[in-house]
Amino acid sequence: MGLYTEQVLPRIINVACGMGEADRLRRRVCAGLAGDVIEIGFGSGLNVPFYPPEVSRVDAVEPSDLGWRLAGKRLARAGVPVHRAALDGQVLPFADDSYDAALSTWTLCTIPDAAAALREVRRVLKPGAKLHFIEHGLAPDEDVRRWQRRLDPLEQRVFGGCHLTRPIVELLTAAGFTVEDVEVFYEKGAPKPLGADSLGTAVSP
Repeated sequence: MGLYTEQVLPRIINVACGMGEADRLRRRVCAGLAGDVIEIGFGSGLNVPFYPPEVSRVDAVEPSDLGWRLAGKRLARAGVPVHRAALDGQVLPFADDSYDAALSTWTLCTIPDAAAALREVRRVLKPGAKLHFIEHGLAPDEDVRRWQRRLDPLEQRVFGGCHLTRPIVELLTAAGFTVEDVEVFYEKGAPKPLGADSLGTAVSP
């Protein structure tokens, strides 16, 4: 993976994704989580302070050892038990129908096979359970999409394989989810090509 990807990028993401507007959005997407939760792309635990008290436990899926270490202080203050339960969201080592809810925040952009990861999340969710998500991806406006296509190769190189042009709602639907509600917007303070967000919930059949 290389020194930059393993040792530098997790630190950049820990700082860049833990500021200002991101916290407000994390609070929104975590609202309503309850029971046993699987979180893919746990990172450095930036969602931990926003888990509702109704959450019983969180099984975290995170490939980066440094990301997990950076989460240490947040985990020490967590109100619910959090376990690093898997490394790869594309192949989850859990039984079918195991979880009451799932959480994904700015993760689907970077997983190499986002479609496979979503199929796995759907498999391990109980029928009728919800995936809570906020993801950046393909913008709703064509002029912004043109910039995303231009910037996408650079984005992937600088941010560890992150894509700007993934169609989030279409990926969820193709994986078998029913998108219950979704809000598409440009994140405050971010350039539009980098901050076209989709926030909502998707129901497992």
